[in-house]
Amino acid sequence: MSDGFQFIDIIFFAMIAAFLVLRLRGVLGRRDGHEGNFRDTFKNRDKKPQDNNVVPFSDQDDPPSEEDTLDIDDPDADPDADADDPLSQGLEQIMRTDLAFQPEEFISGAKIAFELIIEAFAAGDSGALKPLLNAEVFANFSQAIRDREQAGETLEDTLIGIKSAEIVEAYVEDEASNVTVKFVSEQINATRDEDGNVIDGNPNAVIDVTDFWTFARDIKSRDPNWILVATSSLD
Repeated sequence: MSDGFQFIDIIFFAMIAAFLVLRLRGVLGRRDGHEGNFRDTFKNRDKKPQDNNVVPFSDQDDPPSEEDTLDIDDPDADPDADADDPLSQGLEQIMRTDLAFQPEEFISGAKIAFELIIEAFAAGDSGALKPLLNAEVFANFSQAIRDREQAGETLEDTLIGIKSAEIVEAYVEDEASNVTVKFVSEQINATRDEDGNVIDGNPNAVIDVTDFWTFARDIKSRDPNWILVATSSLD
């Protein structure tokens, strides 16, 4: 009888895993190795914090065609944009180039990506990270994982919950749409050495963490993917 229940549990958890994978693909899209290059916003950014990535999401099955997008240089395309609000202008510009983009759906998808990326990084799962990050951010994450493994250290990073997630910056640059999301989350962070001793953080304390993630997408591509291109945290 117990073997039967174990078999049912395996099927149940497999179904949950499959659902999460399909949900994430529906939000972030698939990557096929033909994406455009994105500027790493870790570098040369003297403006407001925005070094972590955000991902806009859409319920549409297919990305918009060229006929469904508007010219981003059209001065009459955004009569309602607030000239004194850079964020409003940036969102208007992105929505003109991608009619499938909706800020609310983007935030929902960004929360999913935030959780998956944090969990994969803590677990040292580079395979799970690669489809969600651009080349430079993936290289940084992978190097941090390798350094941790070589030192015999383990990272315990438990996401208790996301308290808030809001878009703080949006702009189009070098034919790429960029959206930065400010995440405020509750986490338990601790790093242990090879003997299990805590060398950083506190495994018994829940702390508030503020992150800025920037997501980007090539506006010339029919690939609907948004990927993480930069991250930063407030210490």
